[in-house]
Amino acid sequence: METLPVSPVGEKDTSQQQEQWEKNSRENFDSITQIRQQPQDYPTEILELTVSPDTASQILENPQGTEKLASRLEGDSDESHGSASEMPEPHQASDLWYCPDGSFVKKIIIRGHGLDKPKLGSRCRVLAFGFPFGSGLSEGWTELTMGLGSWREETWGELVEKCLESMCQGEEAEVQLPGHSGPLVRLTLASFTQGRDSWELEASEKEALAREERARGTELFRAGNPEGAARCYGRALRLLLTLPPPGSPERTVLHANLAACQLLLGQPQLAAQSCDRVLEREPGHLKALYRRGVAQAALGNLEKATADLRRVLAVDPKNRAAQEELGKVIIQGKKQDAGLAQGLRKMFG
Repeated sequence: METLPVSPVGEKDTSQQQEQWEKNSRENFDSITQIRQQPQDYPTEILELTVSPDTASQILENPQGTEKLASRLEGDSDESHGSASEMPEPHQASDLWYCPDGSFVKKIIIRGHGLDKPKLGSRCRVLAFGFPFGSGLSEGWTELTMGLGSWREETWGELVEKCLESMCQGEEAEVQLPGHSGPLVRLTLASFTQGRDSWELEASEKEALAREERARGTELFRAGNPEGAARCYGRALRLLLTLPPPGSPERTVLHANLAACQLLLGQPQLAAQSCDRVLEREPGHLKALYRRGVAQAALGNLEKATADLRRVLAVDPKNRAAQEELGKVIIQGKKQDAGLAQGLRKMFG
């Protein structure tokens, strides 16, 4: 996952901006200072991340929240918490970095050195503070391998990985998420080993990694974790999309599996799009037709839903799931027609 910096927002009153940031991070600062003064021979531990479905949905489905989030990170111009003479040199608006997908905003506290950033396979030594209770992320020193490990399967792991991909060695930053009102998360990237960009991998290496992601995604789906499964399928697809035409046949299965996850996550629009990708390559793919029919019904597109479900039953007349779903769509259509007729009678009666 390669991320690119975007244009910073306009500058506000820098004294008030710094005061707000100091207020948000005061609790974490003393802890970080204490650890830095100790010898850095801490034990290494790999993070096992867990997060509640509500938190995941709030983070993943609300990218628009970054606009309000930026205001918080820059500081409220109507509030004052101390004298400007007591403040250190204020940060500039250029110290803000927005994740392109809208999942978080990063404030650079201490700039790193060099131009290199962690890549696939990089082993990162990280100091972390401020993660909310229940995130499954242990505070303090840890080592994380980019692109590998179960720590990436939950929402917080995915966000940490995205943030690390944007950091240089020695960089310290505070991170805030849309809809999360808790203390700011603080990350320090102490060091990392050399990794590789996805374009540096051979086709066989990409396919092998994609197979691993698919297998892990299937395990998570069967275990009742569609969020983690969707992330695995998405990472596998990103690897395979860089292959030269005609691409890997694995893409068809991955898009179909991703659609199943998206339906369970209440994302029918995304599910319909994933099914479209499958049906572009295999127009008669029954699972994709069925899942697109379910998605279209959820979106209220009853004619499209009926067409997809009837195509499934034309090939497999005994498909009980398609029969039941088509029955629901027919009932929904009758109710819709009755409501429309009643409205017309009131209008012209």
